[in-house]
This record gives sequence, C-alpha cells and structure tokens, in this order.
Amino acid sequence: MSEPAFRIIDICNDAGHIVEPSLLTKAESVHRQLRQRLPQNYVECMRRVFGFGARMAVATENDNVVGLVVWRCYEDTHDGIKFYVDDLVTDEAHRSRGVGRTLTTYMQDRAKQAGAINLVLDSGIQRHLSHKFYFREGFSIIAYNLKKSLA
Repeated sequence: MSEPAFRIIDICNDAGHIVEPSLLTKAESVHRQLRQRLPQNYVECMRRVFGFGARMAVATENDNVVGLVVWRCYEDTHDGIKFYVDDLVTDEAHRSRGVGRTLTTYMQDRAKQAGAINLVLDSGIQRHLSHKFYFREGFSIIAYNLKKSLA
C-alpha cells in the first residue's frame, strides 16, 4: 500500500520572509497541538522566530495544513553544519497516515542540501508515541538536553 502524497510548502523563503501568509495562519491550530503556550499573536511570534533564523514548511492535503516543521540550520563546534528541528507536528486527525514521515524525509533532504551530516531534534520525555515514531525513522538518543530556568 503506497503512502498518500502530501504537498510540502515552504512558509518562508531562505531570508525568513513569509511567502505563504494564508498557510501560516492555517498552520496555527496544528502548531498549537504541540506548543500550547505560543503567544496569542501567532503570526507576529513566528515572524520573530523567522527573524532569528528559523524556517517553516507545512504538509498540506486538499488545501488543509495536516502537519508542519520548524527548523534552523547553523554551524556549531559539535556538528559543524547543524540542522536542528524546533518543532515537528502532525495534526491529531491525520496521524499514522505518513505525514510525519513525509516531513522527516523533506527535512533530511534539506539538511543534506545544506551540507549537514545530522538531523537533530529534542523531544519531551513524556512524548512516548513521538519517540516510537522517531526510533522507527532512524533517530537515536545521543545526549541529555539540560535546562535551568532563569525566571
């Protein structure tokens, strides 16, 4: 059985300018399934995030956003060119249909084009179903991500 074909559309260009404003607006409800604490003014928040180097693409089906990915590419002392995924989320109503796999494949291709040798992401320790997906997709746990609140 073949996987459905989802269309992947970049929300912003390489300079971080929003080129698909209507899809960015449609992406908000899906994005909030992962990041409930996003500010009320979603578009302005994402504009700031893009200004700091993040980029975003959405998976669509019949003009509906069914998944999204937010990433950044930069150089660091550990990985060299690092391709880091901030957010990867599939709409709850469309899970287990290949959306996540499609977005992951898209990210792998973008990472290779950028010269990265790794695709890196963090996943909350409570997200057990997400971890099963990531392990199936070939990810492995290589480090702890530690956090100290400064507030």
